[in-house]
Amino acid sequence: MNPLLIIMLVLLVVSGLGLIVFILLHSGKGTGISDMIASSVYSTQTGTSIVEKNLDRITIAFAIIFMLSLIVLMIIYPHGTIAN
Repeated sequence: MNPLLIIMLVLLVVSGLGLIVFILLHSGKGTGISDMIASSVYSTQTGTSIVEKNLDRITIAFAIIFMLSLIVLMIIYPHGTIAN
């Protein structure tokens, strides 16, 4: 296998798993895991907004990495060109 293919596939899998984890960490009307973590770490409402902003940034970063690695794989290896 080509080293570029291995790197792109690893990036795709890691960023996909990261997206799943960080999307699940987002709160949905105050009942998410992030609210439980934020309420134990921060006692004020401003702490919660800081945690949510950081979760948003991390989620966006994982989404960008996921899309870029997917596009690179689509350009370099079109459908049916990866040999076993």
